[in-house]
Amino acid sequence: MGDTKERSGFCVWPDARQLCLGKGLLYGFMRLFSIPLKTLRGASRSLRVNQFCSVVNLSSSLQIELVPCLRDNYAYLLHDVDTGTVGVVDPSEAAPIIDALSKKDLNLTYIMNTNHHPDHTGGNAELKERYGAKVIGSEIDKERIPGIDIYLSDGDNWMFAGHEVHILATPGHTEGHVSFYFPGSGAIFTGDTLFSLSCGKLLEGTPKQMLSSLKRIMSLPDDTSIYCGHEYTSSNSKFALSIEPENKELQSYAAHVANLRNKGLPTIPTTVKVEKACNPFLRTWSMEIRQKLNIATTADDAEALGVIQQAKDNF
Repeated sequence: MGDTKERSGFCVWPDARQLCLGKGLLYGFMRLFSIPLKTLRGASRSLRVNQFCSVVNLSSSLQIELVPCLRDNYAYLLHDVDTGTVGVVDPSEAAPIIDALSKKDLNLTYIMNTNHHPDHTGGNAELKERYGAKVIGSEIDKERIPGIDIYLSDGDNWMFAGHEVHILATPGHTEGHVSFYFPGSGAIFTGDTLFSLSCGKLLEGTPKQMLSSLKRIMSLPDDTSIYCGHEYTSSNSKFALSIEPENKELQSYAAHVANLRNKGLPTIPTTVKVEKACNPFLRTWSMEIRQKLNIATTADDAEALGVIQQAKDNF
């Protein structure tokens, strides 16, 4: 199956969400303290935190559960409740995924990798052997993703049960990096391309490539939920504030992030709207950032991104 390719055609804050801590204990919080609960695309979304280790996002028939792995990685279980189809995005290790599946008595249908790095693919082999799941990833990285069965390219549309998934090439961190966008659920899985308040290191790409990838993600609707590969938001906020300290939205969001982390809660998902307002890698035009980092006014956005990345690497 490794040589088969499947084509099937083709406020600044996230909305208020509801948290469940442990069993039956409800804890409501507002991502923006004065914004009322909203309904997105006709489907109410809620978050559940089970024993402080996982988050479930309900949108239509698709459930998204956050599964912490390794030290700071996030994998995501996707469960279509209508068909029983289950996928996992970026399983860095198998054990937490097996545990999450066992608690719900679920099988695993698909393994979806955004990039080839071991902290996103480390669980592939064991999960594939145990459940017979198909591994899905980038055609560019088909020789580097363990156990790959189905490889997809930029612009492909793939179906996860009844949910259309748009494959977006988002290189920069790695050459073959892809993001999985579920337009019907308003969710995108960005791996190591976009983090909350940062982006991935340029290990196999250029600032120009990364800028193009970030712009693609930022072209999605503002209320799109962003599920990234790591819990880096707290440390990212410190760097962001160091180069844009007068950004009021960033100040508020950083305080909100600190509050969540102090409670042991995840900061993910974020949203497109939050990142546009607060993420320095999406604000290369900011005069405050340019002045702080001595970026010439004549420098283009890709050059500015490169300087911001270098400053963060040295932060």
